[in-house]
Amino acid sequence: MSTLKSYFGEIEDGIIELFTLKNDNGVEVKIMNYGATITSIQIPDKDGVKTEIACGFDTLESYFSEAYKANSPYFGGTVGRYCSQIKDAKFTLNGVDYKLAQNAGNNNLHGGIKGFDKKIWSTGPFKENGSVGVSMNLLSKDMEEGFPGNVKVKVNFTLTKDNALKIEYYATTDADTPFTITNHTYFNLTGFSNTVEGHSVQLFSDKKQVWDETGAATGANTALAGEPDDLRSAQEIGHVHKAMGGGFEHFYLFEEKGFKLDKVAEIHEPISGRSLEISTSEPGMLLYTGKYTSDALKRENGLQYGKYRGFCCETHRYPNGPNIPNSPKSILKKGENYESTTIFKFNW
Repeated sequence: MSTLKSYFGEIEDGIIELFTLKNDNGVEVKIMNYGATITSIQIPDKDGVKTEIACGFDTLESYFSEAYKANSPYFGGTVGRYCSQIKDAKFTLNGVDYKLAQNAGNNNLHGGIKGFDKKIWSTGPFKENGSVGVSMNLLSKDMEEGFPGNVKVKVNFTLTKDNALKIEYYATTDADTPFTITNHTYFNLTGFSNTVEGHSVQLFSDKKQVWDETGAATGANTALAGEPDDLRSAQEIGHVHKAMGGGFEHFYLFEEKGFKLDKVAEIHEPISGRSLEISTSEPGMLLYTGKYTSDALKRENGLQYGKYRGFCCETHRYPNGPNIPNSPKSILKKGENYESTTIFKFNW
């Protein structure tokens, strides 16, 4: 097990560091402190061949290219102060109306123009119980991007000896505020030799949110029994794409488990033999198969990204939660502690 800190570049706000976490089984995870962003995940396949499985770049400059900025896929970023879309970029809290940036049509997406994925986080590597990790810390100031309260945020990334990447989120605030954050890594277990449509996915949920034509949650939920996107039995992604007439952008609900850490999904890729197990303490997960990702995006070594070439498993509180009555824990209250854990367990 090892951790390496290296220089990754500079932007106006300061120096960007890259942390490389390795275990003894060939798993390697790279995280930069610009946006607390996972830039790379490499794991072996069934034959022991180590390959890149995450969308990202090997230079800081690529995250500022015109093609990347135009598409805004949020590769690997920690997104917040509130991830997914907030309808009409507004909410009312404690009798006060708040207006946010409209950066997704008329809605607010992933915290606004300069969300957590575009901030420089302070860092500190750590070791515990035979694991290696890095802690990222950020202060989000009162009324930043229109959100009330000074919020102190910490994200711990831990790579374990049994091939799990554990992400733990913590936050406190001095005023009530909408708050939920997630990691936005795109995975492709083929190592980008193909799309993700040959992957099979099993997801332990019997209902999803209903979204309107703008991509905002309406507050209604719908049962999945008998529908093509019912994934309680494993299905091939491409088969479901064909049945639905398009890609996944579904927020699946885990209401029965509450906020207990539990396994919620398994994704397998038969040719490489790789698989990914997802466990979370969150009440839902957005499964996204990259239907809007630009084909103009590639890693510097030529690995091709684009439509259906990466899937996201974004675990967090309800999209549009501030506008949905009784949405569970969508508001972080003064004096409360925000705690959330998601684990990505790799197998091959």
